Amino acid sequence: MRPLWFLASLLALSQALPFEQKAFWDFTLDDGLPMLNDEEASGAETTSGVPDLDSLTPTFSAMCPFGCHCHLRVVQCSDLGLKAVPKEISPDTTLLDLQNNDISELRRDDFKGLQHLYALVLVNNKISKIHEKAFSPLRKLQKLYISKNHLVEIPPNLPSSLVELRIHDNRIRKVPKGVFSGLRNMNCIEMGGNPLENSGFEPGAFDGLKLNYLRISEAKLTGIPKDLPETLNELHLDHNKIQAIELEDLLRYSKLYRWSGGPSGVPCPTALFSSSLWYISSALCRLGLGHNQIRMIENGSLSFLPTLRELHLDNNKLSRVPSGLPDLKLLQVVYLHTNNITKVGVNDFCPVGFGVKRAYYNGISLFNNPVPYWEVQPATFRCVTDRLAIQFGNYKK
Repeated sequence: MRPLWFLASLLALSQALPFEQKAFWDFTLDDGLPMLNDEEASGAETTSGVPDLDSLTPTFSAMCPFGCHCHLRVVQCSDLGLKAVPKEISPDTTLLDLQNNDISELRRDDFKGLQHLYALVLVNNKISKIHEKAFSPLRKLQKLYISKNHLVEIPPNLPSSLVELRIHDNRIRKVPKGVFSGLRNMNCIEMGGNPLENSGFEPGAFDGLKLNYLRISEAKLTGIPKDLPETLNELHLDHNKIQAIELEDLLRYSKLYRWSGGPSGVPCPTALFSSSLWYISSALCRLGLGHNQIRMIENGSLSFLPTLRELHLDNNKLSRVPSGLPDLKLLQVVYLHTNNITKVGVNDFCPVGFGVKRAYYNGISLFNNPVPYWEVQPATFRCVTDRLAIQFGNYKK
């Protein structure tokens, strides 16, 4: 019974959006910054994004698929070698766990009557075909985890209530225009581990989405994709083949957003006040570009990210510290380890003058670079909270 209580408790923790995949459910990605809850992030008016656990009372329903474990409104059918979605699932089910099976197809009526389903876990099956109306009954579905399958395309007609889509580690090569049409509540998409190239994104593929979080890691990207949502709080493009960052790559994140009622609740609350409105600068707080082949970052590119707090450029081929870091007043973490940086200037990280930077650095990694660290002037890190926040050395030719 303990696994079932554990599954139920996970629902209450679904606001957090970690950064890196961890155990059991692969929707968790390790993340130091908490995401907005589903209602705040998605703009949904009729749901808080998390079911009221006090309402999860036993139904004493006799409907429980053979071999599955059913308790409260959680139905756990994982690791059973199932070839298809089981029948006789109680209509009041809110969480259906079907991971680690041998399901190859989702048919039209597989989820018929499950109008209260909140989370559907289909991770690590063999799904290659999904009927265009398979998800039609799922009017309240907010979490869909369908990673580690054999999908070659993003499923059509996803529920309009969807907030979070995890579809990484499939065989998707194309993201067509309109595939996310009508998903006004969506705030998180994880689609890494697919053989996606830059040409695989049709113009307007993300039109209408107001995402906070997007991850396209471990793909085949050679540059930052165009037309990504302007509302992103986090963008992770690590483990690709990106070679350069150019001005136009980040220009779209420099726009000002109109936000009525002040900066409260904004992921990166850097605001300009005018009359009764707040204009929120680019909301991009975290940019992950580690493990690429980046040799060049065009001067001025980073100036389009005034609210950036964390920048990952580790494991690339940079020969110098990127220009523009001192102008990022909120930047606190910079990963530059395992590059080809040979020199660190006294003004590479910190602005000239006191009181200019609004948040001091609490992490700068420069280890595994051919930098003669004994030549770096102490004043280089005058805007760092603690000397232990600086990592040097360990370079091997």
